[in-house]
This record gives sequence, C-alpha cells and structure tokens, in this order.
Amino acid sequence: MKFSRIIILTFLFFISSLCFAQTTKKASKQEDVEIQKKVKHLLRQMTLDEKIAEMSQDAPANERLGIPFMKFGEGLHGLWYDGVTVYPQAIACGSTWEPELVKKMASQTALEARALNITHCYSPNLDVITGDARYGRVEESYGEDPYLVSRMGVAFIQGMQGIGKERLDKNHVISTAKHFIGYPENRRGINGGFSDMSERRLREVFLPPFEAAVKEAQVASIMPGHQDFNGVPCHMNSWLLNDVLRGELGFDGFIVSDNNDVGRLQTMHFIPKTRTEAAILGLKAGVDMDLVLGKVLPLYTYHSNILKDTLTKNPKLVKYVDLATSRILTAKYKLGLFDSKLKDVKKDTIVSKKEHQEFAYEMAKKAIVLLKNTNNLLPLDRNKIKSLAIIGPNAHEKKPANGTYSLLGGYSGLPPYYVSVLDGIKSKTEGEITINYAKGCDLGGTSKEGFEEAIAAAEKSDAVVLVVGGSRKTCGEGVDRSDVDLVGVQNDLVEAINKTGKPVIVVLINGRPLSVNYIAENIPSILETWYLGMRSGDAIADAIFGDVNPGGKLTVSFPRSVGQIPVTYLERPDFIGSGKGLYSDSDKSPLFSFGYGLSYTTFKYSEPKFEKTVIKADGSTTVSVEVTNTGSRAGDEVVQMYVRDDFASVGRYLKMLRGFERIALQPGETKTVTFKLGFDELNVLNQEMKKVVEPGTFTISVGSSSRNQDLKTAVLTVSK
Repeated sequence: MKFSRIIILTFLFFISSLCFAQTTKKASKQEDVEIQKKVKHLLRQMTLDEKIAEMSQDAPANERLGIPFMKFGEGLHGLWYDGVTVYPQAIACGSTWEPELVKKMASQTALEARALNITHCYSPNLDVITGDARYGRVEESYGEDPYLVSRMGVAFIQGMQGIGKERLDKNHVISTAKHFIGYPENRRGINGGFSDMSERRLREVFLPPFEAAVKEAQVASIMPGHQDFNGVPCHMNSWLLNDVLRGELGFDGFIVSDNNDVGRLQTMHFIPKTRTEAAILGLKAGVDMDLVLGKVLPLYTYHSNILKDTLTKNPKLVKYVDLATSRILTAKYKLGLFDSKLKDVKKDTIVSKKEHQEFAYEMAKKAIVLLKNTNNLLPLDRNKIKSLAIIGPNAHEKKPANGTYSLLGGYSGLPPYYVSVLDGIKSKTEGEITINYAKGCDLGGTSKEGFEEAIAAAEKSDAVVLVVGGSRKTCGEGVDRSDVDLVGVQNDLVEAINKTGKPVIVVLINGRPLSVNYIAENIPSILETWYLGMRSGDAIADAIFGDVNPGGKLTVSFPRSVGQIPVTYLERPDFIGSGKGLYSDSDKSPLFSFGYGLSYTTFKYSEPKFEKTVIKADGSTTVSVEVTNTGSRAGDEVVQMYVRDDFASVGRYLKMLRGFERIALQPGETKTVTFKLGFDELNVLNQEMKKVVEPGTFTISVGSSSRNQDLKTAVLTVSK
C-alpha cells in the first residue's frame, strides 16, 4: 500500500512538473511575441541616424524615444572594475572540474554587474586551447578539451543569464560567448593570428562549446574572433555567422564585434578600402554591434554620416540595419531596461559582498593542483616546523598605486583587498612559526643580487616555500611568448635554493603551462595554483598545511620545451607502434598531462562495468566504476571517462573526454560513479560530416587522468 502511494505521488509530481514546464514555456513564448511587437513599433519611429547609433557598443540613451543605455563590461572571473570580487582566473576555474562552482561565480558576478549598471558582459571565453602555451590567452580558457569547455561554458552562461523565469531578470545580465571561432588555432601562438583548418577540426574541436552555449544555455550574445578563418575574416564571414551560427545552431541573439574589429577589416585585414565598406561587409555578415557600425569615436577619420550616406543611396542595405537594431532592442527589452532606472554609482563604490569573497575563497581551494609530492613532504606539519622561508617574486604583492594586482590574471578588477602567499601563511601560522621572507629576484629581471638574502632565509629555516611563475606582465592578452620557460632568473633561483638541501615546495602562480623541467625533476613538492583570485594566499596556505587536500586536475598539457608545442592529449594515431612517431632528442609525452593531479590521499578504481555490454546504434547504456579512498585523509577525486571508436569510417582522436565527475571521499569510503553512453558520447562525424553512431567496438576508459597508466578500460559493442 505504501509502495503504491509512492508511485502515485511520483506520477502526480511528474505530471505537475510537466504542466509547469509547459506553462512556463508558453508564457515565455507569449512574452517574446509581445517584445517583438514593441520592437517593431519602436523601429518604425526611429530615424536612420538613431538606428545607426543604436549599433554602437557605447550607444547613449535615446531620450526622444525612451530607449535605454545598455552598459557593457568584462566579467571573465569577476568584473573588470574597482571594488569587485575577483575569483580564480578561467584556467583555474577549469581545474576545479566542477561546473556548479562556475555557475555560482557567474551568478554572483551578475549581481555585482547590476549594482554597477552593467547589463552586458563579454564572457565566457569558449576558446578550446589546442596545445600552444606560447599563446598568452591560455589563462582565459577552461582548457584544451571541447567537452570540458562546453560544460564549464554552459554553467557560466546559466549563472550569468539565469534559467527559466529568472533568465535576464533584474539579478542577471547578458552573457557573450567568445571568440567565434577557432581563435587559438594559429601557427605562431600569437593573438589574432590567422586560423586555417579543415571543417572536420572546426566541428570536432571548436564548435561544440558554442553549440552547447546556444542550444543548452541560450546564450544571448556572441563575439567573433579577431582573426581570419580560412582566408575570410570572422567579422565578414557569412558562412560562419549566418549559415553555421544562426542557421545550424539556431542562434537568435545579437552578435557584437570584438573591439572595433569591423573597422579592422580595412586596417588589419586590408580587404575593403574604406571604413564604410567595412561596415557594410560586417552588416551583411550579421554583425549587429560595433564602433564602426554605429557612432564612430572622434579618433577615426570616418564618421557615421558616411555610412548614412551610403545607406541613403542604397536603400536595400537598410534592411540589415533594421535587423541589427531589432536584435539589440530585443535584448534591452528582455533585460527589463525600458522599465528600470540607472543606479547612482559613485566612483569608490564597493560592490563586493562578504558572501562573494568567501565563495571566491572556496573556489580557490578547489582549483589547486598537486603536481608532485615526493615522500609526502606536503602537507607540512605545523608541530614539526619551527621556521619557514617564503621566497620568490610571486610570494607577495602590495596594493598597486593604480591599475590592479599583477597576480590575479587578465581582465581582473581591483578587489577590496588581496591576500598574497606571504599574507596567507603569516595569517595561518601567526605566533607558531617564524617566517623568513626574501623576494630573491624580480619576476622578469636578470639581476641575482637578491639571491644571497634568499639563500640565507632558506638556510635558517626548516623548509622553503618558493613561489615562482608568471604575471600579467608575462601572460595574458597581447603577451604571447616565443618560449615557455620561467622568465628572468627564476630557474637559477630555484637551483640556488635547492642546493641548500632544505625541503622545498614550489608554488606556481602563472597563466600558461610552463616547461618547468628542472623543478619537475628536482623539487619534491609542486603546487600549480594558476591565479586564484583575491583570496589566493589563504587557499595556498590551507593546501600547504593540510587544511585543504588539493583535488584539482590540469585542463591543459604541460610542454617539456617550446619545440614540443603543440602538445595536447587530443592526438590521432601515428607511427609510434613501429618505433617511429617519436622525437629523437626528447620524450614525446607531456611534462604533465591533461586531467592529471595528485592528492594527499590515494584512490583505487574498480574495473568499469556496463549496464549492457551490447547496444544498438540508436540505443544507450551506462558504465560504472567504484572509487575507494585508500588513504588516511579525506579527499576529492575527479573521475574522468574517455571514449574511442576503435574502427570507424574516418580518423579519430586516440581518446576524447565524454564525462567527468568530482567526488569527495572520506578515508575508506567507496562511491560508485556512473556515466551515460549514448549518441552524444559515441557519435563520430562521418565522411559526409554528419554525426552518426557507427556499429563496432568502443574502448571506454575511466580513471584519474588522460594518461593510459591512470585508466581502466572496457569494450562496448554497438550493433546495427
């Protein structure tokens, strides 16, 4: 009787949920219809000048017609503004392997944006980093895998824009997915370099995050990349923007230019001879908002009246202006801007809440990756350590007189405060451990004058925390490099400190994977922390002393040298089985692999088990694995599932990530992790570029990283 009641209640709940969803969807459609009516009515009243002005990124409010101002801003890991919460940089967010954290971060960022009248954010970055660490914008991405970037990107967009009835309400803002498309795929690792690739690579690697952003998260805005794509600049590439993005994916939002890139069709790509011709090319391709399309800044020679004259002489072009303007007006209506007033924001306004700062701290703790821990040097025992040396150019940073901190990553605002490694360790050990601090050297400097002081600090201490890496000066947009070694004399400093014989922990604070071969070979313990945001030092101190057990995993492969670039786990088969396919002078494998990360505890994986070992091409099954914490500490493990179609009609990657889950385990605890295996996980692009599941065998690998030695495998059979 009780069981029957449960079934009935479950059925009623399902029916009510379905009815609610249908009602919500119907209400949403009705709202869209009403907005379109308002947009058409408003468009009929607008002059050509007003329409052109509306397409500018900094379009002022139209007082005559009551059209509100839509303020844009950067929001990659917190707003690019003063007085805001600064969260871990995107590459660190990726290392958490926990999309829900990214979703919450984005929702908090949206709240702070609204407090500053910002309603349109240029984030997230959905570029898939394809193994080139020379590229300065590695730090802005979630990693080198399309599935991982998709999951993180969808979470970010849902957090920033809201879901269902909350979508774009007063607590949320427009999210802009960028850079469409293939932006990091260039031959020299330089920002904005041309990308030339097959349609297969486009669809297998770079398109999935944008497809997920459009179809799952309903992203409201898309930004094209600076570069040309197969010879046609993205901002005039009608095939990419109209056929693929709007046609295939069904994108119905507005396309915003990246930093005057429509104008760059003339000044960078040298395709049109005038700015007006550039504007027309952008308009026809589907770009809705850009400085050249709308109000042109005074520093440019050409002004909006030239575009107006061209449109007046050729009225057929006005339809493109109407279409672009209508998309922008639609966004403003959906944001509720017509019914709200701008807040009075003072220059020194602090919008960062205590709750947000604490969450930035929680994210930072989950982003830390333990790369090496010989003889369990970490965590340090506070009862056995009487003195500790804190050394290195990245160990401490004072509040800058202007600008922002250099150890927060690109597109960082100025937080109310910043906790350095030195600050964090001092705070945690106050009164217990003597701290001996020495900078050692400047980050990019060549002077070794500070070595003597650093060596002295190490020699009078029980252990050393050596903090090196990079900064905003050595990585980020426009900071591409021709090598990926530690800059300046940092490696010499590491060697000098290591020769003291003291136990050394290296903490890497950086935005790109570095070829830290000496450190990997000689230093017993290594923590990769990327840029952890305003609470960096607190999180790192927690990891060093064991209050946090690092559970992050790498989302980018580390190269052994610049000559190994590009290095990524996304490899196709080669000659390696025959003795070829290897470097004659170096190991081919990454220094540290995608998905890799250690813990202060240990985990054991069972053999993977299928719900069904044979399925049809249109069927599905699951694969499960038991994970046991076999150590003495509680810890997190990121369980990863990779898929390979063993024999197919086209070439494939050796393995591709198709599922992951971060779990927390107490000592001795076992959890079962289950992944779905169906069309989404097993499909391949056939020779006709169609997604299909082909009959045959599939190797399913589950484990702790992309390395073969860290994976357990099983074979699934797919029949016709």
